[in-house]
Amino acid sequence: MANLTSISKSEKSYIQTALEAVPPLREDGRALYDFRAVLLATGVAPLANGSARINIGKNPEEGAGGTEILAATKLEVETVDSGDGVDGGRIVCTVTCSPAAYPLLSMNALDELQYDYTTTLHQVLSHPSLHPRNLGILPRKKSWLLNLDLVVLSDAGNVYDAMFMAARAALWDTKVPITRAVQYTAKKSSSSKPVDEKMDTDESSSGFDTRQIPSAQDFDLPDYWDEGEVLGGRELWPLAVTLNIHSSVHFLDATSKEEAAAPLKMMAAFAFPSTSSPTIQAVRLLGPGELQHARLQTLLSEAERFGQEMYDALEIKLRDEDFRRNHKARNRFAQR
Repeated sequence: MANLTSISKSEKSYIQTALEAVPPLREDGRALYDFRAVLLATGVAPLANGSARINIGKNPEEGAGGTEILAATKLEVETVDSGDGVDGGRIVCTVTCSPAAYPLLSMNALDELQYDYTTTLHQVLSHPSLHPRNLGILPRKKSWLLNLDLVVLSDAGNVYDAMFMAARAALWDTKVPITRAVQYTAKKSSSSKPVDEKMDTDESSSGFDTRQIPSAQDFDLPDYWDEGEVLGGRELWPLAVTLNIHSSVHFLDATSKEEAAAPLKMMAAFAFPSTSSPTIQAVRLLGPGELQHARLQTLLSEAERFGQEMYDALEIKLRDEDFRRNHKARNRFAQR
């Protein structure tokens, strides 16, 4: 991976020495396992099926700074039998990095970074164990393509954790349109009876049948005020925990300078099913450092504990966002 932040050898040595001190010292005064302030809002893109914006480390005095990511989902209809779609639907993730977030990188290096972020996110979120149950429309005919797009607006460190939090929030916010299968049938007429020139408005004999028919060839979208149902299995979308490792010390939510001073990072993604223990969805080691197997097991246990705390805090915030937006939408609908 490209060097995202440039620091001098003396600054790197100063940061590493401070981390090894007793007690450990960080530039902003945080403890090793403390996060910076996390700001989250959902429903920030009106034309998307789901969206979220997250900022980690925003300066409260200046009102700027920190790692900021915008995530949005968009659903498209795909035809399965023509080979474009997949029966039951599919998910495609894309990450784009703003050049302003990485001013030291060339365009080629920026493309490589975007590809790395995209591959990591897509491989985790498109895994069959996380596949939503309601992305299918008509069996073997029509399905939904869920596009999840992330834009890294600024990177002040810990971008992997921020990406997965933004992705989870946008997927949590996603509403899948409710569909209704339709079948076009020719009206039966008896040759012994004259054909009535008037249009037959009897629903039982209409050629446009909107009942749930197994052999339906198409679908329509009923007009519902809440724009659909939530994405199936939304409680399973994983979160990532990045442990920054230096010597015998590991710490959370590194700033850009701390990332440059830490020779190794371990990114672990966990899903947290409500009926079972957390499951590991992915593990990546980033950087030139080495890690012994025995310590890897310890770090994974630590990452799981930190991930559970992150999940619980984010769950509370997402449910608050749900209540706020649904309450506002109901009031607006009642005034029509």
